[in-house]
Amino acid sequence: MTVALRLVDDVGVQTFSLRMLAEALESGTATLYRHFASKDELMVHVVDRVLGEVEVCELDGIATWQEAITSVAEALYATLRRHPHVLPLLVAQVPVGPNGLTHRERVLRLLLGHGFPVDLAARAFTAVGHYVIGFAVQQLGTASAGPDAPQLLAFYRGLDPVAYPATISAAEGLTTVPFEEEFRFGLALLVVGLN
Repeated sequence: MTVALRLVDDVGVQTFSLRMLAEALESGTATLYRHFASKDELMVHVVDRVLGEVEVCELDGIATWQEAITSVAEALYATLRRHPHVLPLLVAQVPVGPNGLTHRERVLRLLLGHGFPVDLAARAFTAVGHYVIGFAVQQLGTASAGPDAPQLLAFYRGLDPVAYPATISAAEGLTTVPFEEEFRFGLALLVVGLN
């Protein structure tokens, strides 16, 4: 999986092929097809390999569930920043490999242990996961190729002040907050909303 992940990191999911992987492994595609029925099946393992890199401290040692869920979300976000080409795979599939299941189990167990009803624990887990992945997709995915912050700031400031006075007054805040700070702000709002 290490070589497959390296190739996905280098060229992206769309360009990646089993032939490319076979060449990198100095093997044949027929050999790979003995282990994986398709590229899609291999990508399930690549996603799980990435989730295995999520460095989560021992959740039982963290004082509150809010700190624990924040720690898990920040660790996932840091991992996704290292592997942005894997994001389309997380949008297209629910991770069900061993690492994905282990993380899900740990977080759900933590929430249930802090008195969350089962339905709320499930929804909280899903909401936080979707927030992290969605934020990463917007920041790092192919759709993020828009104007950079100085261009966007200049654009906002150049708008018609009669039609867009609020946007003009908020232009700096809309364009200059670092992504990490924006991520933590949104995550904090979500966690507070779970109380």
